[in-house]
Amino acid sequence: MGKPTVRATVIIAAALATLQGGSAQDQPRTGMSCPVDHDQLADILKKSVKPGGGPSNGGLDNNEWAAVVNRQGVVCAVAYSGSKVDEQWLGSRAIAAEKANTANAFSLKDKAMATANLYAGAQPGGFLFGAALGNPPSPEVIYAGTPDEFGTAHDPMVGKPVGGTIVFGGGLALYDGNGIAGALGVSGDSSCADHNVAWRVRHFLGLDHVPAGVSPNMKDAIIYDIGPDGKSPSGFGHPKCNGKEDQIAVDLGAGVSGNVVR
Repeated sequence: MGKPTVRATVIIAAALATLQGGSAQDQPRTGMSCPVDHDQLADILKKSVKPGGGPSNGGLDNNEWAAVVNRQGVVCAVAYSGSKVDEQWLGSRAIAAEKANTANAFSLKDKAMATANLYAGAQPGGFLFGAALGNPPSPEVIYAGTPDEFGTAHDPMVGKPVGGTIVFGGGLALYDGNGIAGALGVSGDSSCADHNVAWRVRHFLGLDHVPAGVSPNMKDAIIYDIGPDGKSPSGFGHPKCNGKEDQIAVDLGAGVSGNVVR
């Protein structure tokens, strides 16, 4: 018998994966390149939210989830800022990963797109209306494993593509010295506070070498230019939340308040 063809090898691998409890896509990717590991992410996240002793980001000052994907959209790390898994909104684990997936999917080597920048365009009549329904998340990946592994170095999402498209604040592309390296998603508070936390985390990771974006001066900053009529002059605006998130964003360099001249 000769050597199996490439097609045969793929079929065999898929069959073995199925026998072991999942499709080939569900299996963790080995040897993948990642910009951040779990311990880095967890440490910086804890320092970037008020419950961990960090600064206020506005909103509710909740504990947060964070997730990082690599450029291929595969989850590299998932972490939380509290001391145990239920000290932050449980539903935000999946949202953080989906925000990371979205920022990675809509950003290019030469132009970043924060999830906050997608809000206005995704509304009815906008040029991205319907985008939030595209690329649905994989429940098989999100709900795999057991809750005691969530947010640890062994989170069941790690090594797998999670999918999902989120069109509000909290997701940022990651840029090293060579270009885009993946993306970060943060969730667990208002979407405006999530954006502020993500901005802090990305900066402390040293992965904020953003080349350009839809916000002229601050690149992929959140743009608070939606007026009383619900319109965004820039086309990339995001609504304000109920706290001081917008002012904190401006102070951080993470946001633009008012009309943006393009």
